[in-house]
Amino acid sequence: MDQKAILKTIKSQITENDIVLFMKGTKEMPQCGFSSAVSKLLTDLQLPYMAVNVLDSPEIREGIKEYTDWPTIPQLYVKGEFVGGYDIVREAYEAGELEGLLKDKGLLSQN
Repeated sequence: MDQKAILKTIKSQITENDIVLFMKGTKEMPQCGFSSAVSKLLTDLQLPYMAVNVLDSPEIREGIKEYTDWPTIPQLYVKGEFVGGYDIVREAYEAGELEGLLKDKGLLSQN
């Protein structure tokens, strides 16, 4: 796949799904501690999400870094918006900002 096609694939994954996590491994078998932590956080919040295993595709693994100009994996997207990598997601969760974002986007109930 050429670079343009790879970026188009990434864009469609991000825009066609409410929550997308580009991670190392799968939801069931994360292959890195940071990916595992973000995946667990989403699972704990009972949020359905699409997990893209970047280990399955070196092109996607490099393409997602170019797409966001962000050097690390995992990367979390909510309603097409780049939220961040592990540190940012963890800090946003601990501060209650992640839940606020999810509520604002209509993905988490207001209760």
